[in-house]
Amino acid sequence: MNRDSILDYVGYTVFKLIGPLLRLLPLRFCVFLGRIIGSLFYCFDFRHKAVVYAHIKKAFGEEMTPEAIRSIAKGFYENIGQSFMEMFFIPLIDAAYMKKYIQVEGQEHITEGFRRGKGVILLGVHAGSWELSNIISAILAFPFKLFVRGQKYPRLETLLNSYRTQKGCCLIQRQDQVRQLVETLKNNEAIGMTADQGGKRGISVKFFGKDASMPFGAVRLALKYGSVLLPSFYTRVKGPYIKTIITPPFEIKKSGDQQKDIRENMQEVVRLFERYIRRYPKEYLWTYKAWKYSRENDILILSDNKPGHLRQSLAAARILSDCLGERGIHAGIETVEVKFKHKLAKPLLGLSGCFFGKYSCQGCLACLRGTLKGENYLSLIRKKPDFIISCGSSLAPVNFLLSRENLAKSICIMRPGFLSSRKFNLVVMPRHDRPPRRRNVIVTSGALNLIDQGYLQEQGAQLVKSQGWEFKPRDLFIGLVLGGDAKNFRLRQETVSEALAQVKSAAEKLNAGILVTTSRRTSPQVERLVKDNLAGYPRCKLLVIANEKNIPEAVGGILSLSSVVVASPESISMISEAASAGKYVLIFRERGLDKKHARFLGLFSRKKYAYLTEACCLSRSIEKIWKEKPQIQAVSDNLAVREAIKRTI
Repeated sequence: MNRDSILDYVGYTVFKLIGPLLRLLPLRFCVFLGRIIGSLFYCFDFRHKAVVYAHIKKAFGEEMTPEAIRSIAKGFYENIGQSFMEMFFIPLIDAAYMKKYIQVEGQEHITEGFRRGKGVILLGVHAGSWELSNIISAILAFPFKLFVRGQKYPRLETLLNSYRTQKGCCLIQRQDQVRQLVETLKNNEAIGMTADQGGKRGISVKFFGKDASMPFGAVRLALKYGSVLLPSFYTRVKGPYIKTIITPPFEIKKSGDQQKDIRENMQEVVRLFERYIRRYPKEYLWTYKAWKYSRENDILILSDNKPGHLRQSLAAARILSDCLGERGIHAGIETVEVKFKHKLAKPLLGLSGCFFGKYSCQGCLACLRGTLKGENYLSLIRKKPDFIISCGSSLAPVNFLLSRENLAKSICIMRPGFLSSRKFNLVVMPRHDRPPRRRNVIVTSGALNLIDQGYLQEQGAQLVKSQGWEFKPRDLFIGLVLGGDAKNFRLRQETVSEALAQVKSAAEKLNAGILVTTSRRTSPQVERLVKDNLAGYPRCKLLVIANEKNIPEAVGGILSLSSVVVASPESISMISEAASAGKYVLIFRERGLDKKHARFLGLFSRKKYAYLTEACCLSRSIEKIWKEKPQIQAVSDNLAVREAIKRTI
């Protein structure tokens, strides 16, 4: 006997025994007891409460604060508890009970529907006391059949159906369902159906602005047989007092295109129910994953305003988008810069990460509110992403908090600081960071990047076009990408001067052109040195000083058009990009690099991804490589990350 069978048997036995006992107690007390039970579940049902909160956030996140969302989530649990207790009283519901406790608004629309003679479809969503619909219909004395779907637990389903069929009510189940539905409508009777929970077979429509799967059977029947569609909604007034709202007949629009008509009418039906859910948000069944089969996913990139980190995040986002696209899911990508209040805010948030819990932070976000700038905080909490990507230890806590807030899947690039890598769905960590051996940690040789053949061709073409060149594929170019100063590292003028002289010497001997770009970290002294040496030099076909006039395609274009790339040693991101381009990469040495950079350069050298050399030996090294043309060993980190992301989604 498996776990589900045991739960089914125990649940059936318990509910079968307590039903008669509860019916001996006053209804008001039992409904009050149900509210207390719901409140207790809200306090201790961490996993499902997280789902409820995330779904309410997905619907109302742009207009509600976390405190308001928590209030709705608690009210939802209380209402579920009351409705659950109410179900045990179904055998006692009669005309007197209904007159006292159940208000029906819009009953005249049912009468109007039957006058048309083509059957009535009472269409609802899982909200309020929807399980009372068949009993209410029976007491109102009109022929009604409820369409139900099979449940996970057969014994509990049998017990639930025994309640549903009280007072002579009928059920339509999966067996011969279409035939029974059609016969019922042709006999001018009513059927009860739902407009939510479409699952894999539903139709995609917008639900609170996001693509969701909804069942379209009711709309299809109304289109084909001309039946009257009556949307209905259940809400609790107070305690045992409930109200059933029957709206006027929904006017089906027809254009002759069946699929178009089903989709457009279904969309209007869902919008109608959205209005009621907005009015009575605590009533809706937020535990159901309405957006599980959505064909739209949102990817949020958190940026720390460091270009190298952002490029890695964009690379991961593009890989993720491609993987989702293979499943027929369109991914929207948005980047938001994270702005801390002050310098101490980053380490404070990182230290507080030691106390982050799996569920305790959802709906709180006090740490973010206290460390991020006001408008930035508000902007971030209004986002409703399905995936969150960040790069760098300072953003890891923000990633974790927002991913728990939205139950989004998290991808963290680089070591996440004080946080454990277990807190993320996927951690992409380079080998020089000494990553732990865990299933959710994928190890890369260098930094993630956007480099592939398509990207190189695009960037190369843009650079040629922007410069107005008549580029010949056989032309030989030497690319020079210079970084700059970093923490505890300084790119010295003497080293750069030697590197420039050596590159010019190699260009003369190999009859090659030179393409050069600096970075935003390049010091003014080095920038002047580069301009003094290369401005006006005939073989220098491109000179980009990033702090003066940068062009977005500079690095990509240089990597695309160059056959040999020379790089300064301090930028792991830049070297990784060059080594992914399938070109010969040479790195000139410079003192002052930390141990992490030394491990990175040592790995690239051993793997032959790049060649380490002294600045004074660059010309000889370039000539030797170009003469011998050894096999190029390109970094293929993106392929490994792609497979890891496929497993994650």
